[in-house]
Amino acid sequence: MSHPDDTSAENTGSEPDRAPTGPERIRGYLRRLPDAPGVYRMLGPEGDVLYVGKARSLKKRVASYAKLVGHTNRIARMIAMTAEMEFVTTATETEALLLEANLIKRLKPRYNVLLRDDKSFPHILVTAHDYPEIKKHRGARKEKGQYYGPFASAGAVNRTLNQLQKAFLLRSCTDSVFENRTRPCLLFQIKRCSAPCTGEIGREDYAGLVADAQEFLSGRTSKVQADLAAEMQAASAALEFERAAALRDRIRALTQVQAHQGINPQRTAEADVVALHREGGQACVQVFFFRSHQNWGNRAYFPRVSTEDSDGEILEAFLGQFYSERVPPRMVLLSHEIAGGDLLSEALATIAGRRVVVAVPRRGEKRELVAHAATNAREALGRRLAESASQAKLLDALAESLKLEAPPQRIEVYDNSHIQGSNAVGAMIVAGPEGFEKGQYRKFNIKDTALTPGDDFGMMREVLRRRFSRLLKEDPDRETTAWPDLVLIDGGAGQISAVAETLEEIGVTGVPFIGVAKGEDRDAGKEEFHRPGKPPFALPHRSPALYFIQRLRDEAHRFAIGAHRAKRAKAVGATPLDEIPGIGPARKRALLAHFGSAKAVSRAGLSDLKAVDGISAAMAESIHAYFQKG
Repeated sequence: MSHPDDTSAENTGSEPDRAPTGPERIRGYLRRLPDAPGVYRMLGPEGDVLYVGKARSLKKRVASYAKLVGHTNRIARMIAMTAEMEFVTTATETEALLLEANLIKRLKPRYNVLLRDDKSFPHILVTAHDYPEIKKHRGARKEKGQYYGPFASAGAVNRTLNQLQKAFLLRSCTDSVFENRTRPCLLFQIKRCSAPCTGEIGREDYAGLVADAQEFLSGRTSKVQADLAAEMQAASAALEFERAAALRDRIRALTQVQAHQGINPQRTAEADVVALHREGGQACVQVFFFRSHQNWGNRAYFPRVSTEDSDGEILEAFLGQFYSERVPPRMVLLSHEIAGGDLLSEALATIAGRRVVVAVPRRGEKRELVAHAATNAREALGRRLAESASQAKLLDALAESLKLEAPPQRIEVYDNSHIQGSNAVGAMIVAGPEGFEKGQYRKFNIKDTALTPGDDFGMMREVLRRRFSRLLKEDPDRETTAWPDLVLIDGGAGQISAVAETLEEIGVTGVPFIGVAKGEDRDAGKEEFHRPGKPPFALPHRSPALYFIQRLRDEAHRFAIGAHRAKRAKAVGATPLDEIPGIGPARKRALLAHFGSAKAVSRAGLSDLKAVDGISAAMAESIHAYFQKG
């Protein structure tokens, strides 16, 4: 059990009016620190978190920072900036390691190695049902069933599911659709589903298909394919050529799944292979996922590192953050030794609830897997460095063409999308020295009901007002990188005039913004650029800066269209039930499954509503009253 230590600035004995920083300030904490494991935070003069670290002994670790010598330049700078420290004691060093990783991910201190991409990985789920569904799943494992993965990307899952549906004919429809089908859907006609919903296949035969699919996903691919091949031969011998052809197609589908998986280990059943490569002051960590002797893909990470961090320190910090919210496999294979290997293994075992081996293999298949991952890390970092160099040149050209004071480090591009004012959304994309920063993209549902449908100027005013009002509230002194160096608006003089008025109203100054209009005949290459109070201008037809701006505008347009389509699709599935307080997705599904449509629900009597699973008497009365009132 961890608990906060009460050590603070007020009980160090230092004089408040001096507000010292550096070793002197750190030394003031030593007297009351325990010789026990825990986590410490070093804070700057403004309260910003500089560093989060763990320690077997808080007292000894903090004492090392109080010394004047023996530090690298980076650590010396960090110590000099430290104005406050905060501490949490823990029962064990393992608990300290887990807490440290969580705090680093949440606080993102500037002096820690930071894992910047924290997306969850998709899995394949075979649901717990009399006739199981096979589908993609991302996030917490709340639904009952058998999970397979992780897969490195949604694309890898979709490709695998596509082939598995051809091979095993398992249903992909939701339970509510399954329970209300009266005739087979198109997937049955194109031989992608066995249609258990309408009894085209019996329960035992369908269970056999599910068992085959689970065997294949568990790595017993050869057995499944051998069984199918034997069935195909038997069908052919019995002159059942149509059935033999169907089995042949299933075998082909399974072969395609394996072809996409690439290298599949023979003796390594379950492992994550993690390899590091450093070059040009940057680092790439490549992670390969192997489950059930199958390669489920890989992903490259580019953590924020310092040139003074060792390879082992980078890997150790990366692994702590990577597994803080993920279940680790039984084995983690590394390219470099890490100092806290045994401690990390113990921490991962705590997360997984079973033994986890952390090792650097020296020979055999495991060593080959690590070498393969290291090669991919080197190549991925090489591509990134080349792209960064190219991006830097583009930003320089953009600054020169638009007469900016310096190359922009954060560019925000805004666009709107709607159909005659319906399902209107605003979109913001972000680009910088590392290209498009998709984690920073934002969409804005247009909320102003007083707007005339299709009023693009009004929509842009609302989007910019909401975006910059929030920036003013969260970072009024512009100390973070959240403020843009350049704002591009998809539009001409009218849009720019609306933006200028909006920013002036809320008190934002010093942010350069430019409108990008299609120009004559709306042809790409003839764009006109608009700035407040100045005549429009154009860039040379073959200007690299012009091509770059076109890419930015097209990406903003793509993102805005996607957000609009998603909102429109959601609206198509909307029903009056969505307006009733207390009706969430589960109750909505139950009502639609019971009555067949929202219209039938509106006509239902009180006693019929009470008969629906999950609908209480009080909720039934609310639903009935809602439709009677309407």
